[in-house]
Amino acid sequence: GGELLAGRVDLVILMTGVGTRFLMEILTRRFAKEEILRALAKLTTVARGPKPVQALKELGMMPTLTVPEPNTWFEILETLDLSRKSVPLEGSTVAIQEYGEANENLVEGLQKRGAKVMRVPVYRWALPEDLAPLETALGEIISGKVQIVFVTSAAQIRSVLKVASEKGIEAELRRALGRVVVASVGPMATQALQAAGIPVDFEPSHPKMGHLVAETASRARELISQKQSPPSIVFPGQSDFPSSASARRDSVFLKACRREPVPYTPIWLMRQAGRYMEEYRKIRARVSFAELCRTRELAAEVAITACRKINADAAILFSDILLLVEPLGFSLEYEQKEGPVIKGSLSRREDVDRLMEIEPEESLAFVFEALKLTRAGLDPGIPLLGFSGAPFTLASYVIEGGTSRAFIKTKQFMFHDKGAWDALLEKITRGLVKYLNAQIRAGADAIQIFDSWAGCLAPDDYRDFVLPHTRRLLGGLEPGVPVIYFGTGTGAFLELTAQAGGDVIGVDWRISLDQAWKKIGPQRAIQGNLDPAVLLGPREEILRRARAILEEAGGRPGHIFNLGHGVLPSTPVENVKALVDFVHEFSARR
Repeated sequence: GGELLAGRVDLVILMTGVGTRFLMEILTRRFAKEEILRALAKLTTVARGPKPVQALKELGMMPTLTVPEPNTWFEILETLDLSRKSVPLEGSTVAIQEYGEANENLVEGLQKRGAKVMRVPVYRWALPEDLAPLETALGEIISGKVQIVFVTSAAQIRSVLKVASEKGIEAELRRALGRVVVASVGPMATQALQAAGIPVDFEPSHPKMGHLVAETASRARELISQKQSPPSIVFPGQSDFPSSASARRDSVFLKACRREPVPYTPIWLMRQAGRYMEEYRKIRARVSFAELCRTRELAAEVAITACRKINADAAILFSDILLLVEPLGFSLEYEQKEGPVIKGSLSRREDVDRLMEIEPEESLAFVFEALKLTRAGLDPGIPLLGFSGAPFTLASYVIEGGTSRAFIKTKQFMFHDKGAWDALLEKITRGLVKYLNAQIRAGADAIQIFDSWAGCLAPDDYRDFVLPHTRRLLGGLEPGVPVIYFGTGTGAFLELTAQAGGDVIGVDWRISLDQAWKKIGPQRAIQGNLDPAVLLGPREEILRRARAILEEAGGRPGHIFNLGHGVLPSTPVENVKALVDFVHEFSARR
């Protein structure tokens, strides 16, 4: 209170309505109410949502800034970034009315932006003195008397698991939560559940208790029915499946990565788990794309189902290259029509300096859990690929705010300030090295790097602005694990992409396989390169095009058959299966 009245606070973030009222109650015990209101009127007030707004209204005030839904720390930082001209954070003192548990992500984000943070812990979450009602509720969940569980805060699930652990019933509770519908109030509670390895079955349209109860009630029968349906994939326990690295080492896929002779050409397809499969569509009808990526059981199920259904020679982790943008400091949403939407300011060196260092084992633990579970459910001899976006492609996404055609913002940033550009890609590359090495430790047998947008560059620009960072990424990965480096539209400078250091170079359909292999050299394996649109055509044309690619490869060791991009959503699954069978049969006869 003294700091506030002395004018040594520049900005106050009010996290809750209850906390705002309680804070005023405490302050008015020491200072005159009018004096407090005058001090608040002189500084910037940020209301995290409608409840602190209402609490301020009761005091006759309106907040300077209001944070939009879903009212998480992402939106707080984004709101401040968008208002940085009128509300600069550099050198300012920010007081946070904390509640429940301290939000370290918010504190770190403010500090990265040059603010001095003052914590004001008005109240903290704590377990009740009488645990009997909670223990009774846990017992009813375990015994099967409960069909739906509501989780209304991140602290709540951590407290419940703590009590269950102390009572020796955590394993039983986790199994039971896998049988009931788990409904989460919003993104932060969902993140805590997923970090704890508990799948989330439902999240309301707005992160409010009323919406949670009403929307879950309206879909209760459907949600319960879906939860009670037997899973299509059975995952063995960690102790139930043998170590099978040696079996996979001799797989046709990994031998081809090493350019060793194989009895037939291996094949897998980018986006082999996707909307062209009925099994995938059924799961997506229940959950959003983001939920699917974050729910390890579902991510593992779609990856394994796809690999088995088309008889592919490798599976790939089901995830998304853009998940890293959130720990970097941006918000990420998947719009049904617009695709990914990334929010956050990135146009100058100061913006780069404020970005957070990516610590994936903390922020993306669900990815590694999904990878482990996928590995457990796969045939022991089937290799599993991990993946990420390349530094250039990720940088382009965050600068453009999503997908782009001309990448004007990216090129302006790149050409205007090479120092800022290099600093951005260096930060992204450091995070990617950690991320991919963690995937390898979690069980990835190979890694694919997607440089989806590199083809927008001139060869000299790729050499000067991109190649050094890609080379640093590939050089930082754990040795002994094959790396596939894939870009689209890069036929004009494939020899440069080969210099990045990948074991296998993936190529699209805009260049013939034979010509591409000459460009990258015989010391590299090659992956590709059927046009995905061919799979929409008649069966005879699909097989004719596939035969032509195999004949260009000429049976040379080191060819992995794939598409030149991902499977298109409207592709008939029968055509995909026919392609895989043909590649196996035709290449085996050569």
